[in-house]
Amino acid sequence: MRLPFARLRRRETGAGALLGLPPHIDACLFDLDGVLTSTAEVHARAWKEMFDGFLENWASRSGDPEEPFDIERDYESYVDGLPRLDGVRSFLASRDIHLPEGTDGDPPSALTVHALGNRKNILVLNKITEDGVQPYPGSRPYLEACAGAGKARALVSSSANAGEVARASGLADLLQVRVDGETIAQRGLAGKPAPDTFLAAARELGVPPERAAVFEDAEAGVAAGRAGGFGYVVGLDRVGHGHADALRAHGADVVVTDLGDLLADAYPPPPPSTTDAAGGRARGRAASRAGRGR
Repeated sequence: MRLPFARLRRRETGAGALLGLPPHIDACLFDLDGVLTSTAEVHARAWKEMFDGFLENWASRSGDPEEPFDIERDYESYVDGLPRLDGVRSFLASRDIHLPEGTDGDPPSALTVHALGNRKNILVLNKITEDGVQPYPGSRPYLEACAGAGKARALVSSSANAGEVARASGLADLLQVRVDGETIAQRGLAGKPAPDTFLAAARELGVPPERAAVFEDAEAGVAAGRAGGFGYVVGLDRVGHGHADALRAHGADVVVTDLGDLLADAYPPPPPSTTDAAGGRARGRAASRAGRGR
């Protein structure tokens, strides 16, 4: 959906280099959680709380013990970057648990895929309300630099709460198009690692994929960027522990730890000039003479 406050600016020649991007890139497509905001951790905690409660209930019914949801292993492997219901299905399949699909209106206490998704959504909204949403340090400076350079900008997220999170983080005014979980449901788009959501955002911006860059922290999202034929794929490594290598293996052209790193690469600190160095030596000699005169 095109956001009413957005205005496309004219592309400035050579501006991509100042953003750490190739010169042919005209648009930037950003995932939200783990790229622009730190809500990936909030989502991970909500997934764990929901699945741990479910697994305890399931074990009491089946008589088979179940290991709790592991944030480091299970979140990244089965739910990170996926639409909510796909995340539920993916994790349940990993435990060989089969539930009926149910419907959107299922109460969170029911034993259906939709019910577990609804329970997770309630938990994450409560955590966002209680804890707030903070953008990463480089997010707003980088978005502002993109706007100043005339790059079109879109938010692409599998979360149905992406609009609310973007507003709470203070970044919504810098994003011109939003494709999110609600868009996925309305249009029947395939979730990541399929490229459908990024392709939809590029179409709304009027930019072909080969002239757009994808920014993602999840392996599935990076794979989606590569599968869609996008001109550049930037991976965000917020966790370490080999995640950067995994992002490159799934198709990232470059991996950084924060969007601000791209600006830092574009604007390295200038080396001291010969004049400054000579002046510093002269001031040092003068100070030394003054010290000896005391």
